[in-house]
Amino acid sequence: MNDFRKQAMRLESIGGQYDFWLVAAAAALAAIGVVMVASASIAMAATPYYYLSRHVVFLALGVGLAITAMRMELKSIEKYNQLLLLGCFALLVVVFVPGLGSTVNGARRWINLGFTRFQTVEAVKVLYIVWLASYLVRFRDEVNATWGALIKAIGVVLVLIALLLLQPDFGSSTLLLGITAGMLILGGANLPRMTMPVLALLPALVALVVFEPYRMRRVTSFLDPWKDQLGSGYQLSNALMAIGRGEWTGVGLGSSVQKLNYLPEAHTDFIFSVIGEELGFLGVCAIIGLYALLVGRALYVGYRCVGRNRHFAGYIAFGIALWIGMQAFVSIGVNLGLLPTKGLTLPLISSGGSSVLMTCAAMGLLLRVSYELSRAEKHIALTRGETVVVADPKTPASRPARDAEPEAPAPAKAAARGNARPQRIEPTFERIG
Repeated sequence: MNDFRKQAMRLESIGGQYDFWLVAAAAALAAIGVVMVASASIAMAATPYYYLSRHVVFLALGVGLAITAMRMELKSIEKYNQLLLLGCFALLVVVFVPGLGSTVNGARRWINLGFTRFQTVEAVKVLYIVWLASYLVRFRDEVNATWGALIKAIGVVLVLIALLLLQPDFGSSTLLLGITAGMLILGGANLPRMTMPVLALLPALVALVVFEPYRMRRVTSFLDPWKDQLGSGYQLSNALMAIGRGEWTGVGLGSSVQKLNYLPEAHTDFIFSVIGEELGFLGVCAIIGLYALLVGRALYVGYRCVGRNRHFAGYIAFGIALWIGMQAFVSIGVNLGLLPTKGLTLPLISSGGSSVLMTCAAMGLLLRVSYELSRAEKHIALTRGETVVVADPKTPASRPARDAEPEAPAPAKAAARGNARPQRIEPTFERIG
């Protein structure tokens, strides 16, 4: 094998590409977020652009985190999987440390950094997804075939949920539980076996709502917000009025009435209602379409990674897609009166430093997955003699494809080299069907 071939066969010498549709969807949502935060928060502070300036600063820092994540090799991240899990527990415990933890509206979910507060569960979402992806790679066969590996993953998330409920944070608890269930299923867990823990947890979730007065009030007000319009149904009734005023094309950007101190948390939890009022049904459909594009593309990238036996990258893509999709669904559902109030922001759009920072970091990680997938596919094409573009300037930009020949099956080629070994059966998506 000549020097060119040795160099071209190295994976690191081949340049990948970041997925265009992921970049476009994330950038569009972030841009819309800047505009809508400016519009929704203009009447909320003494300085008209106070919340906008903070949002732009956090978004710029988030872009920096995203660029850092985009440059990190996934294999180097995977080595620290146990430390990531310990980081999840540490972040959820540190909020209870006197002097570090900060209480807002009766909830102890933040740590005080001096110049700002940071909601630790936002970082936990990213760290937990990466850890669970690593866990599924190491125990993917056991998760499908044995109870022990499945129960261990569920046990970890239950401990995290217990810490979240002490804060309390019921919305993030259900989100983590949903992400775990989705990743386990996509990771090859046996569906009939998965139903038993889910059925066992349902009574506990119901009890958490029934025996907590404020959660029960949220459920009853969600069912009929007009019954106590100035009390427990105040947020939802104003959100519905805002969306109703928007009709087809909206009242115009900046012309919302409900944001003028009628709709609480108009720039965070209920920013979708302001979008509905100002941009109308068409604007709402555009936002939902962008989320569908982002989540669908992330799932597609994950599917292709698993097909290339890059399971760690694929499971990360699945986890981030589930996180963004579920959180957007819950936030939109709350604003439309389809779900009880959960206190979850609209990803990449709502104001909130912690959420913006960690969502951008997750987007950077997702783009890194797409980059390494593109690089791996180019590497495979190069080994087959197809024309590819490589990153190393010392290597010729392309090489001509060989004459078309039928590709021998992988086991046959391995046998021809004299190093054939039994082929591992990987979990497939056909099992889900």
